[in-house]
Amino acid sequence: MIETLPVFQLTLVAAAALALVAALPRARQRLQLSRAKHRSLAGHSRMAKRVAGLLPGYAYDEARFFGADAAPVEVQATRRAGFAALAAELNSRHARSIALTAQAREAISDLQFTGAYRVPFQFSPYLREHLKLGSFMQASAGNRLIDLDGQRYWDLSGSYGVNLFGHEFYKRSIAEGGARVAELGPLLGAYHPVVAENVARLRAISGLDEVSFHMSGTEAVMQAVRLARYHTRRSHLVRFCGAYHGWWEDVQPGPGNPQPPRDTYTLKDMDEKSLQVLRTRRDIACVLVNPLQALHPNRGAPGDSTLVDSSRSAGFDRAAYTAWLQQLRQVCSERGIVLIFDEVFVGFRLARGGAQEYFGVKADMVTYGKSLGGGLPVGVVCGKAALMKRWREERPADICFARGTFNAHPYVMGAMSVFLDHLQRPEVQALYRDLEAQQDARAARFNRLMSEAGLPLRAAHLSSIWTLTFELPSRYNWMLQFYLREQGLWLSWVGSGRLIFSLDYSEADFDEVCRRCLAAARRMQQDGWWWQGEGLSNKTIKRQILREMLAERF
Repeated sequence: MIETLPVFQLTLVAAAALALVAALPRARQRLQLSRAKHRSLAGHSRMAKRVAGLLPGYAYDEARFFGADAAPVEVQATRRAGFAALAAELNSRHARSIALTAQAREAISDLQFTGAYRVPFQFSPYLREHLKLGSFMQASAGNRLIDLDGQRYWDLSGSYGVNLFGHEFYKRSIAEGGARVAELGPLLGAYHPVVAENVARLRAISGLDEVSFHMSGTEAVMQAVRLARYHTRRSHLVRFCGAYHGWWEDVQPGPGNPQPPRDTYTLKDMDEKSLQVLRTRRDIACVLVNPLQALHPNRGAPGDSTLVDSSRSAGFDRAAYTAWLQQLRQVCSERGIVLIFDEVFVGFRLARGGAQEYFGVKADMVTYGKSLGGGLPVGVVCGKAALMKRWREERPADICFARGTFNAHPYVMGAMSVFLDHLQRPEVQALYRDLEAQQDARAARFNRLMSEAGLPLRAAHLSSIWTLTFELPSRYNWMLQFYLREQGLWLSWVGSGRLIFSLDYSEADFDEVCRRCLAAARRMQQDGWWWQGEGLSNKTIKRQILREMLAERF
């Protein structure tokens, strides 16, 4: 039959066959990529962005606020009374702090955002109207904070990760660091000699050849990715599902980013399918790893605004995550892909040498920030010499430009030098040796205390970074943060999703925190927020919320 076809038809058939053959490798790669993405919306940024755009905004009235789970009338009455008492206590204790916060919120967009997203959005308007919080502090003393009304809190916010060694240490770092560079002052462009000392010690800590300074952790990650793309001449970066690497477009696809994802692949953490993508694609310049994901692989950073039910989970398996990093290192080496450890958050919390030392895996580039600045803002990239060079000798106009006016600011470098001095002290090295055992024992003590009290609250941790999980299905777990505040425990705006301990907490300090957590959880239980109805489960809660959204939308 083929012999009877006209020549031009044979040509078309042949062309179609060739096109099909040519398309097969691309189709195979596309399928591999799809299989390497996490099944949740967090693993599919385009879909997540579309879904986020469809979600309707609505708010519960007073009746729904206290009865979102269809609790009996008497339970709702208990909640209502408990909420009123809690709000009255907080509002009266912190009047000056609350008043200044309300005034400042009108002009500080960050306060507006954090206030609105402290709890699930359906509950937020009623909560903000009736329960006020202050955001201003006037002093710190040891591991305590003092607000404008003189109320004292145990600080569990960790200054978003900065506060590793305690407030008093960072006060001294800034003062002593400033004194070291005072004669030069804030001269920019030229370097104070302390910069050379910092570089030498960072090279020793990271085991890498060169160092560049930046003004934030986000900037440091941006520059590491730019350099990886520049030297590999490849376009794409790989990040893993749920990982945070700053707020710029390429590393935050999906909700929260007004731009669609471009040259970014978001893959499953700790999965062989992701390794297969790395083995077969030719456009991958670098892989970003945030070691904090070891605590909650393939899940976003926990916050109480996402506590619509009790399905939040966390747990750290050091052996499994180490094996994953070793596999990742091997594949990246085989394929010429730059492996970047983003240690902006965890750097120096796991070990003196960071995640590289803790997991025994060497990266090609490492970014640092947070605590390294001695209390002042900083971002640092350490990398192999071949990757840090920003120009090509053979093509002098082909450069990878990156500068910042305040890079290597003398006062930042001075505070950093005090921090790096501190790392070398024998007592600090001893602290690191005992750190994992200490934190494991504390978490076990906390969990045993909650279990013996019959409370549905548990803690998981990665070193001094903790998150709280809940063992009974509930729509109201986010209320715990306000009971903790009433007990004098200060959390960041993400609430019980992040408890970050500074390392100046003694055993007696920790026991006091446990006592206050226990009191807060007991009061929350007594006020009816953990009521359990027949058939209540995380699945039924999610179905109920879906029905609400569909009814609101259509």
